[in-house]
Amino acid sequence: MHTQFSVPDADGYYGEFGGAYIPEMLFQNVEQLRTQYRLIMEEESFQKEFNALLKDYVGRPTPLFHAKRLSEKYATTILLKREDLCHTGAHKINNTVGQVLLAQRLGKKRIIAETGAGQHGVATATVCALKGLECIVYMGEKDMQRQEPNVARMRMLGATVIPATSGSKTLKDATNEAIRDWINNPVDTHYIIGSVVGPHPYPDMVARFQSIISKEIQDQLLNEYGVDKPTRVMACVGGGSNAAGAFYHFLDDSEVEIVAVEAAGHGVHSGMSAATTQLGVTGVLHGSKSIVMQTSDGQVVEPHSISAGLDYPGIGPLHAHLFNSGRGIFINATDEEAMKAAFEISQLEGIIPALETAHAFAVLNDMKFDPSDITVICLSGRGDKDLSTYMAELKKQVDHE
Repeated sequence: MHTQFSVPDADGYYGEFGGAYIPEMLFQNVEQLRTQYRLIMEEESFQKEFNALLKDYVGRPTPLFHAKRLSEKYATTILLKREDLCHTGAHKINNTVGQVLLAQRLGKKRIIAETGAGQHGVATATVCALKGLECIVYMGEKDMQRQEPNVARMRMLGATVIPATSGSKTLKDATNEAIRDWINNPVDTHYIIGSVVGPHPYPDMVARFQSIISKEIQDQLLNEYGVDKPTRVMACVGGGSNAAGAFYHFLDDSEVEIVAVEAAGHGVHSGMSAATTQLGVTGVLHGSKSIVMQTSDGQVVEPHSISAGLDYPGIGPLHAHLFNSGRGIFINATDEEAMKAAFEISQLEGIIPALETAHAFAVLNDMKFDPSDITVICLSGRGDKDLSTYMAELKKQVDHE
């Protein structure tokens, strides 16, 4: 019986979720990855290069910041894991550094990626520029409009950004286009998936690259607070890579509470939401079995969130298992609540968070804290990319006055 939460079984399943549901054309690519990824990641030369880049290029370790004013408000200790301080402004680069090094060792010359909020696209383009590799990023047309600065950054870094013009023109559609590209270019191309989604071994591989977050949290708690674990760890979840990274080293310790916050959009039952665990059923999306928002005849439902990074109709299989097993507590926040929380954190702590991260802050009001609790929140990204959305909100506030 496979009881570990952090690692899937030999077939890539976390409980009943995971696996590799792929067209035959991709079998060889995925199989090559599956048989090689652990061996390559564990090589001394890989570890050395990966850790050196995390330190000198990404800027790790990121601080574990005691948010004093926020802590005072809730009469407890709240610590922020500052992934917003990583090079490129989010946790995404931990994974792209790892996957590009892996791709190079597999002899791949061309890198493709999908992106929603643009942070994964920017992180992929950044590492491709560093390593002199061709980079193609697929991005939903709608996301390209709402995340314009990130599109400019990708192009400046030398990447080709291709709009996905089908469906809702968001992350799901960008992923479809990237998979299509990979089927057409199986030999020289590596597809860097940006979250803990997709066919096995991607969810495990991405979680391992992001697990540096929880490893640092462990070390920092020990060094700075004399404890080896927090009371709880909180993170926003779309596909769920920042959450997987923040939870990873605590998943198999039942004393640590795991809190995942999804995007409720206009409200869970408004018809414009991305709260997958509340609305979804078991299904297959983008190569793995998970919880998916779909109609009774299996059509994927269009999700909605004010944050492009949470605007996804599924959730990674690890998170589906955490939800299904009761190991993780899954709650959600609306667009409005996330927006309010973003302004509150900005004004309480002088940190403008990404809209994705703001969802994690938005649920603090609904939670019960003991004064002795230590709560770690993964501050997954900074708010620069969302400034146009924040500016529209500021304009509304001024007009209202």
